[in-house]
Amino acid sequence: MTAPQPHIPLPLLPRGPSWVLAGLACLAMTACAPMATTSLPAVTTEAAPTATPCPKDLAPIARCLSGKDSAGAYYLVAVPQQWNGHLVLHAHGGPALGAPKMERSVEDLERWAIMVRAGYAWAGSTFRQGGVEVRAAAEDTERLRQIFVRHVAQPQRTILHGQSWGASVAAKGAEMFQTTTDGKRPYDAVLLTSGVLAGGTRSYDFRTDLRVVYQYLCNNHPRPTEPQYPLNIGLPVDAAMTQADLAARVNECLALNKPVAERTPEQQRKVQTIVDVIRIPASSIQGHMNWATFHFRDVVQHRTGGASPFGNRGVLYRGSPDDAALNAAVLRYRADPAAVARFAQDTDLTGRIPVPVLTVKGVDDPTAFVELDAAFRATMAQGGSAERLVQTFTQHNTHSYLSDPTYPTLMTALLRWVDEGAKPTPEGIAQQCPANEARFGKGCAFVPAYVSKPLSSRVADRDRP
Repeated sequence: MTAPQPHIPLPLLPRGPSWVLAGLACLAMTACAPMATTSLPAVTTEAAPTATPCPKDLAPIARCLSGKDSAGAYYLVAVPQQWNGHLVLHAHGGPALGAPKMERSVEDLERWAIMVRAGYAWAGSTFRQGGVEVRAAAEDTERLRQIFVRHVAQPQRTILHGQSWGASVAAKGAEMFQTTTDGKRPYDAVLLTSGVLAGGTRSYDFRTDLRVVYQYLCNNHPRPTEPQYPLNIGLPVDAAMTQADLAARVNECLALNKPVAERTPEQQRKVQTIVDVIRIPASSIQGHMNWATFHFRDVVQHRTGGASPFGNRGVLYRGSPDDAALNAAVLRYRADPAAVARFAQDTDLTGRIPVPVLTVKGVDDPTAFVELDAAFRATMAQGGSAERLVQTFTQHNTHSYLSDPTYPTLMTALLRWVDEGAKPTPEGIAQQCPANEARFGKGCAFVPAYVSKPLSSRVADRDRP
């Protein structure tokens, strides 16, 4: 166990008009420099974690520790008995809504047990709060790194891993935290898997489109007999709707809970229209509707001062049986400029990451489109970090997890890049993956020649403030 080290103040954005004005000024520039930030209030030394049972599959090979940090986030740490000396600092996806629960970190460790089985220590935070706030989650992740260093061990290398929405958290954290008090880098490299990486102001455009196209087709969210509200706010603050309620409405119109053969011709026509216009599989419609309802409300009510950063002015919808009728009737909304500025400052990226970054995504990811990676590639180039980025793709059509041999292959390539300066290539990573199948099982599916197309080829651009 290492001796405690000095607390590193974590930046926290100031609230209020100055933030909005700075964000608006930032949006007017091609690439925005990191804003001046204030520090978190000084906190007492973080308490040491306590021993806790590992998930049963890891219990024979690792010891686990857990705790609650000074900001209110729960966390879980696993250290394998045969530890290779490296730490994977995990930023989870989602995000969940509501208060944090320890069960979230247990679920994350169970999902990412491959890291521990491959010899890496693993640490994951629940974050201090639910909802879409990227900088706060990045602060919580950095705080966990400090706890690990103070109370568990000093890792040889620390890899910051972000999954799904957590990839934006990890990328933001790598931009925010670039040196420790002793002048060293807190993170040696970044691994971004199945990432939502175009920033909040662009990654969620298609969910706004989904809400308005769904309403055009189904007209039951809200119903004509219910109070009307702008769909780009998700839900009114006092709405009592639950996910089960929303699922019932979606199934009433689209019958997503039934096999295709059991849907009426009208239901299937509407499903196919959404698939063709929004370009998502039918299996992911309900999940994206949840996000465009409950997460949009979280953003508007808790992050952007009651105004919506989401809009669809200027979008030309294509792919329906009658595009002219759809475009004439679909509801249109203008994103609020101040809300966009606030949301951008929290969720959009500058691309100024000083360490190697390796990404992976399934080309048929139904949740985080593969085209989001093209937007991230452009962001890294604008931020002067193009040479520190390598993107890989696989044939998987899943989002939450690709395959067991995929991740150790990426970790090995990333550490070799850090330690030896040997920048990996997609071709080399694809060639190295089969060697891991003997230990971790089948699942290599890299597509080394694949290059993601621009996001605008998948999601129509729109008028922006």
